[in-house]
Amino acid sequence: MGKIIAIANQKGGVGKTTTAVNLAASIAAAEHSTLLVDTDPQANATSGLGFDSKSQHKTTYEVLIGSISATETVLTSSMPFLSLIPSHINLVGAEIEMVNEPDREQHMRTALSPLRSSFEYIIIDCPPSLGLLTLNALTAADSVLIPVQCEYYALEGLGKLLNTINIVKKNLNPQLDIEGVLMTMYDSRLRLSNQIVEEVKKYFQEKVFSTIIARNVRLSEAPSFGKPILLYDALSSGTRNYMELAREVLQRNKQSSSEPTTRHTSSPNAPQPIPPSTPTLPSESGKIA
Repeated sequence: MGKIIAIANQKGGVGKTTTAVNLAASIAAAEHSTLLVDTDPQANATSGLGFDSKSQHKTTYEVLIGSISATETVLTSSMPFLSLIPSHINLVGAEIEMVNEPDREQHMRTALSPLRSSFEYIIIDCPPSLGLLTLNALTAADSVLIPVQCEYYALEGLGKLLNTINIVKKNLNPQLDIEGVLMTMYDSRLRLSNQIVEEVKKYFQEKVFSTIIARNVRLSEAPSFGKPILLYDALSSGTRNYMELAREVLQRNKQSSSEPTTRHTSSPNAPQPIPPSTPTLPSESGKIA
């Protein structure tokens, strides 16, 4: 059964789509069958793999409203082992169309279920919001990877995301875990970047990936050519960073699959993925919680 990882953070500009595209491509480069699911109406992950979203007529929108099955929407990319379910601007209307439907948070889980046996990893690129599209992704996922930009404002709202994850875990998807926290847009020359990394590590501890995604011009250029970074510039630091992240994700999942399963327990004493409190994480008001 394939593992589903949602890339989520309601703040825009933290590197969600860049991470979704390049992590999926890097896992595929390691010869693991990978499916990238674009659930953002902006369809940047779709164009990031070289597809024109405007010309797509079988997308996540049609899947979520139930007009076609997810298997009918899968596109083969230029990379071996990497496939895509594209998005479209019509996805903006999906939340409105689903709002009164029963089990509206379960649509994506139901749709992706038949694909689990066909792919080792399914990566979901979430929109920059905590709306129904993101809730569908979190309900369908086994784990969530949280990109955090190495800037102070990126920490604001993180508490709300964690609260949403806990609500989904409690009411919709008890198996949801935090895959890890990824520091992005890191600039070693800035003291602030190092401070943010330290604060996040204090809070999330071992959940923070050892890999840090540094600022890289080539990484910013790649989407305009419709290519993941490893196809655009295989020797860039961005390629090295995402290949290291892929190795880390694969290693973590290899270890977890060889350990006794404990995450399905409902015991109140079960270990929680999120530390109970922190003295430094900013709250929604921007003040120190």
